[in-house]
Amino acid sequence: MTQLIQARHQSADEDEEARVAAVLHWLSLMAIAFLVGIGLKSWFAGHTTHGTVLWVFAGLVSLNRLSYRQTRNHQLNKTGLITIVGMLFAYLIASGGESNTGPLWFYVFPPLLFYLTDPRTGTALMMYLMLFAMLVFQFPDLPFVTTTYGLDFKIRFFATILFESIFCFVLESSRRKARLALVNLAIMHEQAARTDELTGLANRREMHHHLTLELSRYQRSGHHFSVILIDLDLFKRINDTFSHDAGDTVLRQFAQLMQTMVRQSDACARWGGEEFLVLLPDTSLLQALTLAERLRDEVAGTPFSFRDQSLPVTISAGVCSITQARSIEQLLKLADEHLYEAKANGRNRIAPRVRSKRSATGDSKSLGTA
Repeated sequence: MTQLIQARHQSADEDEEARVAAVLHWLSLMAIAFLVGIGLKSWFAGHTTHGTVLWVFAGLVSLNRLSYRQTRNHQLNKTGLITIVGMLFAYLIASGGESNTGPLWFYVFPPLLFYLTDPRTGTALMMYLMLFAMLVFQFPDLPFVTTTYGLDFKIRFFATILFESIFCFVLESSRRKARLALVNLAIMHEQAARTDELTGLANRREMHHHLTLELSRYQRSGHHFSVILIDLDLFKRINDTFSHDAGDTVLRQFAQLMQTMVRQSDACARWGGEEFLVLLPDTSLLQALTLAERLRDEVAGTPFSFRDQSLPVTISAGVCSITQARSIEQLLKLADEHLYEAKANGRNRIAPRVRSKRSATGDSKSLGTA
């Protein structure tokens, strides 16, 4: 479950990065066009220095785009654009642009900043830029300040920028929370589609997925794998005698017991009804038979109960290795045939037959540790 959550969040983050990269592509092209166009207007209006500076910033945006095309580094792309735009707005506030309208472009910055960063980082950067604007407004005699602003403009500017920043903060926080909720909802639905609700094990569909992956690995690199098809003996009798709630309890208890006996790399699934399937990667037929016998022996010796009533539970199992089959379908068919053989021979046994650890005398220890 933890791996599923991490994979889903990673996938969502990658999708988000791809969308942001696409947005930045068009924003950069639009910024270049505006900067070149306004720079031309300023140049022909006699403001050659201002026009040249705008062209320099257009060149910096272009270089940032070229750098991203070379590196495909999303973080560097975002950081570069934020830095360039921040420097541009600092210049426009300090110089006033044309006719002291430069600060008006500052209203573009809050939505861009909060979209490209997280709300906390966006708030911190906005505070720095607003402090810079306050410094320019309060001390017009500073060497880098080439304009002055009226008191009414200052008040209106800070009031509107503050309102816009708060609005962007709330909007972006809400968007991120909604996105996280949607990702978690998708994880829940995916988990429900892959998991048996009663036992918490993988369901038949998910096990087919694991089998397909394991077959591909076997065909690619020759790593053997085996399966154990398990059936709870006379399970209908438990339902009829003790109730379906008792049967559900047995299924859950067996699932928990089975999971304690397999490796972390193994996969267990409820195959259907009272049938279970265990996939054992990198496991030969003999090793799978040994595990199946240990599990059968453990179930036979484990007290199952429901509401203080002792329940008789044993299992039969059919074991098969991929070396005996050419496909997943044939593998499962052979395992099912072996399970039928075990049940036909009296139940509470494994097929192909191995010696029981309880019934063996001289070599019982070697069987349990094989």
